Amino acid sequence: MGTKVNWVGTDALFARPSFVSGAARVLDLGGTFDDYNRSRNEEDADARALQGDWAAVGSDMQKAIDTITK
Repeated sequence: MGTKVNWVGTDALFARPSFVSGAARVLDLGGTFDDYNRSRNEEDADARALQGDWAAVGSDMQKAIDTITK
């Protein structure tokens, strides 16, 4: 109990646009503002995605354990 789980997002491959960029996307019918975070190679991208996925699973399990043990 009391263990702090650091959140690692599962959306690591997607860029987080600013408010202005998000507003501009409303008018971007051609999809020219689409942007993704880049990795050196596919293995690095997969490793980051897997780390985020398992971190989310661990976070969910910790929440479930905390709920049960209350």
